[in-house]
Amino acid sequence: GADEPGRTVLRALRGEGVDLRHATVDEEAPTGAMLRETRVGDIARVHYWRAGSAASRQRPEHLAAAWAEGARILHLTGITPALGEGPRAAVAGAVRHAREHGWTVTLDVNHRERLWGAEQAAPVLRSLLPGVDVVIASTEELPLVAGATEDGERERVAELLAGGAREVVVKLGAKGARVHHRDGSTTKAPARRVTVRDTVGAGDAFCAGYLSGLLDGLAAGPRLDRAVVCGAFAVACEGDWEGLPHRDELALMDAGPGHAVR
Repeated sequence: GADEPGRTVLRALRGEGVDLRHATVDEEAPTGAMLRETRVGDIARVHYWRAGSAASRQRPEHLAAAWAEGARILHLTGITPALGEGPRAAVAGAVRHAREHGWTVTLDVNHRERLWGAEQAAPVLRSLLPGVDVVIASTEELPLVAGATEDGERERVAELLAGGAREVVVKLGAKGARVHHRDGSTTKAPARRVTVRDTVGAGDAFCAGYLSGLLDGLAAGPRLDRAVVCGAFAVACEGDWEGLPHRDELALMDAGPGHAVR
């Protein structure tokens, strides 16, 4: 939106080196907002103000200018189609364009119950799957995109791989993560031990690490480890994204406890 929160977002993104040439500012609708509160110990509660926001007014045409630039990966999150019919159409159009141009398509299920319930989310997310190469989900989110109620992880993963995905990445929180491959093999990565200060944003950080590994051509093991490392950086700091590491900081996670880099 053309408001101070929107300008703050743009300034922060520019400061992080994000290309904003094709960012669209809505002159009428406000920037969406999220409020997070800590109620008991480390239990956080999140509130959203997205209805009627600038992001909820996305349409396929808002993406048209960016297509000419080319890309290697189209990354989707389940939050975007939760915002309304326009964003859903934009996401579906983006998937079609990516498939036509040979891009890798990744989907982080990223379900937010406060934005839409499982009954509404499941059919929309499943409709995207034929065009998705990499599905990323927590164990709790897998039922939204695959399997019957009584199915376990193995059955749901098999369904996703049979449906066209080449990888299914399962986030396990404090237990790390694993990747199921189309050839039947599984790659695992343990969690990194850190003092947890704030878990909000950990999933996004995980995805950022995994996608950067894909772009760098890393094998599955190092790629998954990078994702876990980025997630660990995120939970060790307050804020959704403030703790995300730069590339030259990734190795800091291998330093021993109390180690000082001088």
